[in-house]
Amino acid sequence: MKKLIFVCTGNTCRSPMAEGLLRSLLGPDCGWEISSAGVHASDGLPASSGAAAALRDQGLDISGHRSRRLTPALIRGADLIVTMTGSHRAAVLALDPKSEGKVFLLKSFGIAQSAADIYDPAGEALDVYRRVRDEIDAALPDLILYMKEDLK
Repeated sequence: MKKLIFVCTGNTCRSPMAEGLLRSLLGPDCGWEISSAGVHASDGLPASSGAAAALRDQGLDISGHRSRRLTPALIRGADLIVTMTGSHRAAVLALDPKSEGKVFLLKSFGIAQSAADIYDPAGEALDVYRRVRDEIDAALPDLILYMKEDLK
């Protein structure tokens, strides 16, 4: 089974939302283990209330999520690492420079191949979390195509 890790800062907002959204789109028998981690995460924290509420709006439950810090071992064990910002990508590469070919910004897939970052909604109002959720959700179809086509 291939492994994908979404990466953000604290692993309580953006990457858990991306993880929950992608899991729901792919289903349990997709051949991928989908997880997340944070470059500055404390282990064991739940998803933020805003992230949980934004996904609950979509019928998704991430209440069981617990944060974890990104480690070199996690990076080495992953087939694909998808970051929320350019600084997250740089942090991954600082931990494991050999991972360059498998670390991508979420918005870098598809025709647009944008280098745009996903905004951090930490501490913001629920409508901001919803906008970030929708931004992540809009980027996932191109990621899924990459997973299916380029990583066979």
